[in-house]
Amino acid sequence: MAVVTGAGRGLGFAYAQALATAGASVVVNDVDGDLALNAAKDIESAGGSVVAHVGPVGSGETADELVQIALDKFGQLDAMITNAGVIRDRVLWKMTDDDFDDVVNVHLRGTFTCARSAAVHFKEVGAGGRLILVGSPAGQHGNFGQSNYAACKAGITAMTRTWAMELARSQVTVNCIIPTAATEMTKTIPAFAEHIAEWELNGTPLPDSLRRDHAMGSVEDVAPLVVFLVSDDSADITGQTIGLGGDRLALWSYPDEVATVYRDGGWDADGIAKEFASHLTTNTQPYGMAMPEASK
Repeated sequence: MAVVTGAGRGLGFAYAQALATAGASVVVNDVDGDLALNAAKDIESAGGSVVAHVGPVGSGETADELVQIALDKFGQLDAMITNAGVIRDRVLWKMTDDDFDDVVNVHLRGTFTCARSAAVHFKEVGAGGRLILVGSPAGQHGNFGQSNYAACKAGITAMTRTWAMELARSQVTVNCIIPTAATEMTKTIPAFAEHIAEWELNGTPLPDSLRRDHAMGSVEDVAPLVVFLVSDDSADITGQTIGLGGDRLALWSYPDEVATVYRDGGWDADGIAKEFASHLTTNTQPYGMAMPEASK
């Protein structure tokens, strides 16, 4: 039995639908009541066991409600998938406090509160469980105009590793997924927009360069990763960040030192400057997401 937040459409709905098709009961959450109810109807009409929950994630009260509705309706909770999100894209000097706080509340706080409520239940029952947290390439690389969103997604990968340690003795696995798919958000990216429009309107397949190099495909392409991570086959996989999109499945590394130098007695600013000039500059790291060139 799984809870999926932000499941009214897009990736969240694809996760919920795939889980129901695989035999899981599902709580479909969304802040938009019509989307949540319609998603639940679609899953139910296909033979799935589902209940809708309408409400914004972020508060502890909503998180507790999601766990309780799962218990009231289905008698158990096995997995929490924290998919809900919003975007408020602006460059740093134009981003307002509200732009920042809105995104943090849904993505970072919403992930925290939902995971916490599920973890409390998992530990009380003592039968293990699954936390599947949703990250983004923006959190791995950074992305122009998305300091709020990228910070939240980077934080989610850090919480993944922390919670994997904290919940290991309770047999609760915690993993972060990095999905990439044609969604309402990615349709706005010029490099993808034309290809996605052709695919949706005319059925023209996305080019291999997008499906492989940029892991861009349908939301249904990503859903098998969630099904896998709630299955028994993933029982020994925890603390990992795993990407899927199009034809590309990827296991992400954690940040590590790429160059290390030592100086007896410590460092001063001049010594650091000389070391960068002579050695460290050749090891500086790229930043920002790589995008395909837009069609002309």
